[in-house]
Amino acid sequence: MLKILFLVLMSGGLPVAIAMAGASLIYLFFVQSSPPFVVIHRMVAGIDSFPLLAVPFFILAGNLMNNAGITNRIYHYALALVGWLKGGLGHVNVVGSVVFAGMSGTAIADAAGLGTVEIKAMRDHGYSKEFAVGVTAASATLGPIIPPSLPFVIYGMMANVSVGALFLAGILPGLVMALLMMVTVAYFAHRNGWGSDIGFVPARVLKALLETAIVVVWPLVVLALVRHAQWPAQPTVMGAIALLFLADRVFRFQAVLPIMTPVLLIGGMTTGVFTPTEGAIAACVWALVLGFFWYRTLTLRSFIRICLDTVETTATVLFIVAAASIFSWMLTATGVTSAISGWVLGFTREPWVFLLLANLLMLFVGCFLEPTAAITILVPILVPICQQLGIDLVHFGLVMVLNLMIGLLHLPMGMVLFVLAKVAQLSVERTTVAILPWLVPLLLSLVVITYMPGLVLWLPELFY
Repeated sequence: MLKILFLVLMSGGLPVAIAMAGASLIYLFFVQSSPPFVVIHRMVAGIDSFPLLAVPFFILAGNLMNNAGITNRIYHYALALVGWLKGGLGHVNVVGSVVFAGMSGTAIADAAGLGTVEIKAMRDHGYSKEFAVGVTAASATLGPIIPPSLPFVIYGMMANVSVGALFLAGILPGLVMALLMMVTVAYFAHRNGWGSDIGFVPARVLKALLETAIVVVWPLVVLALVRHAQWPAQPTVMGAIALLFLADRVFRFQAVLPIMTPVLLIGGMTTGVFTPTEGAIAACVWALVLGFFWYRTLTLRSFIRICLDTVETTATVLFIVAAASIFSWMLTATGVTSAISGWVLGFTREPWVFLLLANLLMLFVGCFLEPTAAITILVPILVPICQQLGIDLVHFGLVMVLNLMIGLLHLPMGMVLFVLAKVAQLSVERTTVAILPWLVPLLLSLVVITYMPGLVLWLPELFY
């Protein structure tokens, strides 16, 4: 009855969050004769969580980076690194999204922010709108996989899983996804006879490689000094950051300091310097330092506008979480989750079969529900089955988030699809057709991540 009410309300054109809260209210009031304030109590309890405090700060950090001139810096860094390859701007699109994912945490921010720059540049270099939109849509899914990630924060809160472990788990799968997308770009370049978009200039490429090496080596050196040389942690980190700023001033790097956002975030969490919520605040402070004092691209007026946008986005996300919380509680209270669990375990006790069925379910749900709502509803249903079958919840969290990100790319509720259709000024139908070939590397990535848990769990097991 509850599910039927939800489907009826949603098919009537109501937003998903209102449909979930409305269905729960109607069911409680008319079927169970419970007082309506139960809905309010459960919705408030659903967002009364310390880890959820990270949500507005991650959104603010992403908005600050997106509005502080960082987008163009990332684009030019990626252009110098891989723009000389065949199909150069396609590779730039993917590499740029890998870097931007470390700041935005959402696929929609990636598509709307970096996608605007990338699609225009690709059109100016003669690429078709369809190819530009397809590669931008596929690479945008990296936003929530490579840390930081809003869906990981919500999943960690719902499933009682370490957010830091989830962040680490997303790094290697995100790189595998990026590699498969770049292979797809190379295939299109070979088939269409595309050349490079900029000349191969050794000095420019070496500078980009130097930036990459600094991002990789710098945290390892700092970690080694703190752990093995027994240097005091805070003075060591502060001194290393000061040297980083000095090197940026001397060599005029494009993207070293912005790329350091996820490095500082993950490093702080794995070493115990701060919690994910405190890490989100640290990311905001880092973005403010870069925007106001280092690059001087932020003004007080733009900062106020960014804060207002953050409040609006946060209110939307938390309202969805609250509505989905009452709906998932009702599913549990009415025995729906127990019935589904019993049916699945009666059908199979093989983890690989369950993962196949769960993937099909999540791909289907992702077509209709916003990821935040889908995570809040699916976790109480699927996580208990994972626990009984011995499936690692960190691994399953990555599988769930990737499934739901793929759902953002197609009808009827694909937000990335609609954002890119607007950015590229394409019809929804043409945008959908443009994205279809890019589902191949994404689904292949999903298979690899689902059935190679060692790829996902190697880094979390190393640090946790």
